[in-house]
Amino acid sequence: MSNNTKSFSAAVIAGAVATVISAGAMTALTTEGAHAAEKEKCYGVALKGQNDCKAGAGTTCAGTSTSDYQGNAWKLVPKGTCTTMKTPNGMGSLTEIMS
Repeated sequence: MSNNTKSFSAAVIAGAVATVISAGAMTALTTEGAHAAEKEKCYGVALKGQNDCKAGAGTTCAGTSTSDYQGNAWKLVPKGTCTTMKTPNGMGSLTEIMS
């Protein structure tokens, strides 16, 4: 086999591997997006330290809520269920609950 043939074969194999890796990554992104589309942010339903994100001033993100059912902290819930969730402070909300 000549050097040109070996180089061409190596390039074809490298291209095939890159294609497989890219396809796997795209599938993962598509699946992740589909799951996210089936959920919605629900404010005021997370327990202390169990929020998915946003918990007001002085917090960074997930797991940083300082009290149960904090109105400015949200949790991802199945789409269509948020406003049916009853808490000691009222129902879940699709928008931030101001105290």
